[in-house]
Amino acid sequence: MPLKQYGVLAGRVVGGRAEGEAGSPHFEIHVEAAGTDFRIAVNVLSQDSPSELLYAAVEDFRHPMLTALAALSEGFTQVPSQAGGLAVDFIRGNLFDRAALRVMPDRAPGPGNDLADALGHYAERARADPAAQVYAFGERWGPETGEPDEVFGFEPGNGVHDVHMNQGNSGRFARDDGVWQDGALLFHFPDPERWVAVFLAFQSQTWHTDDTTGHSLETGPGLVSPPGDPRGRVRIVAALVNAAGPAPEGETVTILNTAGESVGLAGWSLVDAHGARTALEPGELPAGETARVQVTPPLALSNSGGTISLLDAAGLKVDGVAYTGDQARAEGTTIVF
Repeated sequence: MPLKQYGVLAGRVVGGRAEGEAGSPHFEIHVEAAGTDFRIAVNVLSQDSPSELLYAAVEDFRHPMLTALAALSEGFTQVPSQAGGLAVDFIRGNLFDRAALRVMPDRAPGPGNDLADALGHYAERARADPAAQVYAFGERWGPETGEPDEVFGFEPGNGVHDVHMNQGNSGRFARDDGVWQDGALLFHFPDPERWVAVFLAFQSQTWHTDDTTGHSLETGPGLVSPPGDPRGRVRIVAALVNAAGPAPEGETVTILNTAGESVGLAGWSLVDAHGARTALEPGELPAGETARVQVTPPLALSNSGGTISLLDAAGLKVDGVAYTGDQARAEGTTIVF
C-alpha cells in the first residue's frame, strides 16, 4: 500500500554521519525543527540487486513548487499524494532530467566519489550556514515516546525515511508503490538565493508506472532510457508561455527529435500537472527537426509557473519540463529548457 504518513520535514541541519546498518546502510542527518529533533534516514544501498543507488543532484534547482515549500513552518507537514500541491513525483512532477541519474556506490576510496561523501557535503554545507534549511520528503515515523533515537540519542525518536523514489518497485517492495509520494532532499541557501535538490532511486525500479497505483508498467528495470528509445530522444526544448497580446494567448511548445530516425507523433499529447491536454498533429517528426505545437484548450500554460509533459500514444512519458513564474514574467519571451 502507499506510504501512510507521507510529507515533508522542514528544519535546520545540526549534524550528519554515515551509519552502517546490516544489509541497508544509511546516511543520517540530524535536524532541529521548532525545538523538536528529527533524524532523516537516507538509504545509500539497496537490499535488491544491483545494490548501488541511482543519484542525481541539481545544484541550481528551479521549480514552481519552491514558493509554497519555502513558506512552510518548521516541522513535519503531511502532504496529500496528489498533483498540484507539494507532493513529489519523479515521473509526473518534471523535477529533473532522468538522464542525470547515475550509479553511485555507498562507499568508495577517495573523496567526493560516493553517496556518503555527496550527502555529507550538502549536509555540512547546510549545517555551517545558520540561514539554510533542509526539506526532506518521505514517510514519518514516531514520535517514539520513551525511546531515544538510535543514532543521535535525542528523545523521543522521531524522523523521516523513504527519502527516495517510491513507485515502480519490484518484488515485495511493490506494496509501497504509489504516485505523488516520492522522497527527495532539498536544501535552501538564501544568501545568495539557491536551492539544491538531491534525488535517489533504486536500479530495480522502473520509469513508467501506472497513474493510479504507481506499479510498474515495464517488465524490467527502466529508470535509464535505453539507446534508441524515442521516449528518451524527443525533447521539449522551448515554450512561449506568456505570449504578447490579450487572452487567449498564442502559447506554443517546441519539441526536438534528437534521434537518428523519424518519430511518428500520432496519438501524442502535451499535458500539464492537472492532466489537461493538447493533442499533437499526427505525422512524422524527421530526425533532427523541431515542431512548434500550438497549445489549445483545455491545456493552458500558467504565467505563475507550471509543468509541461510530452506523452506518447500509449500515455507514457517521453519528456517533461518545469518553469517558474519568474521565467514566464516577460511577455512575448520564449523559455528555453
